[in-house]
Amino acid sequence: MVAALPWTPDAFATEVERRNDGTILLRPRASIASYPPRLTDKLVEWAQQTPDATLVARRKQNGEWQRVSYGEMLSRVQRIAAGLSTYNLSADKPILILSGNSIEHLTLSLAAMWIGIPYCPVSPAYSLVAQDFQKLDYIFKLLTPGLVAAFETEKFTRAIQSMVSPDCPIVGDGQIAGRDVVTMDQLERDSSHSIEQLHAATNADSIAKFLLTSGSTGVPKAVITTQRMICANAVMVLQSMPFLADSPPVLVDWLPWNHTFGGTHNVSVALFNGGSLYIDDGKPTPNGMKETIRNLRDISPTVYFNVPKGYEMLVHAMRDDAELRHSFYKQLRAYFFAAASMSQHTWDELDALSVQELGFKLPMLSGLGATETGPSVTFTTPAGSRAGVIGLPAAGNVVKLAPVGDKLEMRARGDNVTPGYWRLPDLTVAAFDEEGYYKLGDAVKLIDVTDPTRGLRFDGRIAEDFKLATGTWVSVGPLRAELLMAFAPYLQDVVIAGLDRDYLSILMIPDVAACASAIQPDATCSYDVLAKNMQLRDLLRQRLAAHAKRHPASSTSVLRAMLLPSPPKMDIGEITDKGSINQRAVLKYRVECVETLYQDNPPEHVIAL
Repeated sequence: MVAALPWTPDAFATEVERRNDGTILLRPRASIASYPPRLTDKLVEWAQQTPDATLVARRKQNGEWQRVSYGEMLSRVQRIAAGLSTYNLSADKPILILSGNSIEHLTLSLAAMWIGIPYCPVSPAYSLVAQDFQKLDYIFKLLTPGLVAAFETEKFTRAIQSMVSPDCPIVGDGQIAGRDVVTMDQLERDSSHSIEQLHAATNADSIAKFLLTSGSTGVPKAVITTQRMICANAVMVLQSMPFLADSPPVLVDWLPWNHTFGGTHNVSVALFNGGSLYIDDGKPTPNGMKETIRNLRDISPTVYFNVPKGYEMLVHAMRDDAELRHSFYKQLRAYFFAAASMSQHTWDELDALSVQELGFKLPMLSGLGATETGPSVTFTTPAGSRAGVIGLPAAGNVVKLAPVGDKLEMRARGDNVTPGYWRLPDLTVAAFDEEGYYKLGDAVKLIDVTDPTRGLRFDGRIAEDFKLATGTWVSVGPLRAELLMAFAPYLQDVVIAGLDRDYLSILMIPDVAACASAIQPDATCSYDVLAKNMQLRDLLRQRLAAHAKRHPASSTSVLRAMLLPSPPKMDIGEITDKGSINQRAVLKYRVECVETLYQDNPPEHVIAL
């Protein structure tokens, strides 16, 4: 039994229009609810209604939580905004924030919004992991920042000294040799009169921030994100997950704010609904997960957001940890995942754990969206939620399913959709079709071709699909999902090769913990050791052969495979800071591995069927 949540039967009632060219339009019957023109209006609302409630919290080095209430945040935002107003800042000279999630980051971003100064949260990896600052250099040239912020400032010394011009102010909490760094305390000014006109001039069309796309297939694009997009998305989420209104939500969240999932969707879930956001300094890595577990033992979320890899690692942790299970499920109403497909074995284990702890299956929700759509377009409900399903459009969105080859591309139009890319007019024009729908590049299938109101299923990225030498199309997204099920729980991901080749092959990224356990229970092995282990290779050969037998068609049968020789690298875009693998980037930078897979007489570490 799945727990009941307050969805009405017609919450996602949808009107369908079919056109002669095969296009299908899906229009929600429900209208989008009213929403404020600015996200900061909700800060004012909750500061008046619940001034002492925790808005944001983060662990200090001594292990205690530093908490900031709604009342405290509003007061400080106004004083910081007054300080920002003394600098020469605008859309043409925005604020760049180089560091990750923090109380200071949130405070500065809300202060910038208060007086209509756009800001751009940049992936910390561009400063801390990258060796040549190539992407960072492009971002600085594209956005021409008027102020740069970096908290835990010393970590960013190399990037700041290399990239930030001497006349650009720096805000932080540390020192940089030869540079003046302004602290947040020094930035504060009396806000009683100085910013009233600036704040009054902001509206729904004000640019709140620029969000950078991953840039894994080229240079990053700066997605213009308006106050209207953020607020429309927040009310869409509330209408799609109405339990958020039952009580102020509690989030324990690591998802990076330079991505739309963490920085727009999750921050807004807390702030829009008067909730509390506990910043989790962990992440889904062997070391990072320790901090996430520590935080989840301490704080019980009411709704939990993560990517599939995070859920996989959480499942491993909860199996034999009753204390963690109890704290995690204590007041949880639902989980939600996005950014990649959830494997069915992880889903099944979460169901089993919730039944063990609660006596029923907790609803697992999902959907589909993009940075350019603010991010949400579709949502699932408990009744229709299962692996691969993305649901139906939220109120306020009109979804267009447009034929592209033999697939249907999802396109969207609504208040949550971006006006375009900053200073890239040609790319902006190309991103929209002739009717003004944003083209997501995601392919979808109807669950029931005779009844589109039953919902949509993800069908991969159109740009990832390719043809074999025979002219046969390979649909990468669904095949990847099938392969991960076939290899579960031993692979974190697979990268599919075969463009203009006679057959398919894959590069396999192992789940290190699961593979080590398969070789020897309770063992720990490094990535390098696993990549060379014959016992693991034989196990993976058996799984590959079984999959090939079940799926003999050339577009689904994989005949060669090998473990990626070394972990995917973040600084070249093979892996994002959300932990997901980028297929095209891996294929681009691992050409020698692909060539090895297609040798006439491959070496022994290649599995050849």
